[in-house]
Amino acid sequence: MIKTESTAPGWQRAEWSALVELLKPITWFPPMWAFACGVASSGVSPLEQPLVVVLGILLAGPMVCGASQVVNDWFDRHVDAINEPGRPIPSGRVPGRQGLYFAIAWTLLSLALGAWLGTWVLVATVIGVALAWAYSAPPLRLKLNGWWGNAAVGFSYEGLAWVTGAAVMIGGAMPDYRVFLLAILYSIGAHGIMTLNDFKSVDGDRQLGIRTLPVQLGVTRAVKLACITMALPQLFVIGLLLAWERPLHAAVIVVFVLLQLAAMARLIRRPREVAPWYNGTGVLLSVLGMMVSAFAVAP
Repeated sequence: MIKTESTAPGWQRAEWSALVELLKPITWFPPMWAFACGVASSGVSPLEQPLVVVLGILLAGPMVCGASQVVNDWFDRHVDAINEPGRPIPSGRVPGRQGLYFAIAWTLLSLALGAWLGTWVLVATVIGVALAWAYSAPPLRLKLNGWWGNAAVGFSYEGLAWVTGAAVMIGGAMPDYRVFLLAILYSIGAHGIMTLNDFKSVDGDRQLGIRTLPVQLGVTRAVKLACITMALPQLFVIGLLLAWERPLHAAVIVVFVLLQLAAMARLIRRPREVAPWYNGTGVLLSVLGMMVSAFAVAP
């Protein structure tokens, strides 16, 4: 049937909304927040370099993270056809190979913005998009193994974004060693956070050979490991802050950790049902602790 003028605009709106849905704006928060933590840990006021801060947050979230989401949806389209058939690609709302072309174009735009922001940011962007493609795309497809896939995402979303935010604020110089330590510890914690996202798709992942930690270890063991992985790095952060003579900051994170432990008790009992709730409570407390620790090490 030939498209009429009245139906064409509606089709265009649907296509654009599906492309925006592929970028998954809800996932942008972690790297944007980590970049902001880097800015805070640099000790340089964002008001001194507002354009750098805005573009850096844009790069970390909508661009690099957005690109990673599109790449993931394209290479996961067969899994999503089982687990979430309503997503843009398996549902046909992004037809043909448009999802792949969009992933490539968004990756190139991310690299262009990274290059414009400077050499350090370009290097970080290259690493970030390389990890995004390695996570989802063959031949590496790191997400097929929960150990490697979660590590790649945790490092990219948390550690890389944090160190980059600190570096750009001090003119591309090497950040303080304490910034690296905090970024590494919270990247490890993100490994556990990533496991929470795998509980909803255990059945489809098992059918298609995607060896997430819930598939490898079973749901009960995986949720316990996730809780340990999320909590233990924060305990190290508390110890470091005390060693660096930041007792008030350490005390705040102690409170956050205690509240998380209470939430974890509920998570462990019913991981599949409670994981989304924990993402909005326990994970929130963890990322608030990130910012507290960032301000603690600011010169």
